[in-house]
Amino acid sequence: MPRNSSSPATAMPARSGTARSATGAMTPRHIALAVLIAAVWGLNFVVIHVGLENFPPLLFCALRFTVVAVPAVFFVGRPRVAWRWVLLVGCTLGVVKFGLLFLGMHAGMPAGLSSLVLQSQAIFTALFATVMLRERPGGRRVLGLAIAFGGICLAAVDRGIGGPIGAFVLVIVSAVFWGLSNVLTRRAAPPDALRWMVWVSVVPPLPLLALSLLVEGPSADLHALAGITFSGLGAIAFVGLGATLFGFVAWSFLLRTYDASSVAPYSLLVPVFGMSSSWLLLGERISPLAGGAAALVVLGIGLTALRPGLMAGLARPGWMAAPARRSRDRQAEGGAQAGAANGTVGGVALRAR
Repeated sequence: MPRNSSSPATAMPARSGTARSATGAMTPRHIALAVLIAAVWGLNFVVIHVGLENFPPLLFCALRFTVVAVPAVFFVGRPRVAWRWVLLVGCTLGVVKFGLLFLGMHAGMPAGLSSLVLQSQAIFTALFATVMLRERPGGRRVLGLAIAFGGICLAAVDRGIGGPIGAFVLVIVSAVFWGLSNVLTRRAAPPDALRWMVWVSVVPPLPLLALSLLVEGPSADLHALAGITFSGLGAIAFVGLGATLFGFVAWSFLLRTYDASSVAPYSLLVPVFGMSSSWLLLGERISPLAGGAAALVVLGIGLTALRPGLMAGLARPGWMAAPARRSRDRQAEGGAQAGAANGTVGGVALRAR
């Protein structure tokens, strides 16, 4: 049966000591982690802009995942989920989502606007979660997502008038596949986020390299590699190790711990960091209208994700220790729920092996 994503009756198999939240409310430390990921991903758009000045887009995307997968894949062990999940997420996230994003930015989408438009993935994540996981977000979350998405649309109008339509469409479709990969990751329920991200990163390089040779041409790829610069190497390292390895390992952990509709709204902070860093480092203009749109995004996240009494809790001494106590309690409860649920989430069977 469909369920409300904030329902305390949520049950999911407990894996590797990670218990799912019984209430759907994120702890303060996990909120801070989600904000940090958003900051890294926001700055990442500036770094992608730098990388695209050094490499063709599909080659750059292939190099991004290569530095994640090699040599780590030889040391982390098997992913401990069914290979179909590795292939599905590797293709949807690595090949399609990032391939389209890099192509869109190369075709003329500004870094700040790209960071904004891409975050429509939160809406697509909620839609896919409703269909595939039978999640039903509560009224406050729906309102928050609507306000935040309205902010995205407002800023897109402000920044996108007269821009390349094809590039805009590429980034929107990229957001669709990011939302799909979020829900597929939830379905896969990988017990080890580091292993998961490394093995997912094994999938994209060869398909992306083949597409690069076909679309961009071998001469363009060889020229870029022969003339590689320190800025190009730095861009590969940041987007590979920072944004991909750290960012998606931490994001996968949050998706395993909380409902997808609880985690996804924090990605709406990415355009705040993306637009501000693009303004500071690339000189992209931020109009008053765009600033107002960013404020709507933050307001939407507040309505969607911050539970009542959170700020009061932060003011109390010892709040950092409280999540650990709650985690132990939830772990014991989660183990009992997992046995009763027999590997289901909201009525959808999870057969990851």
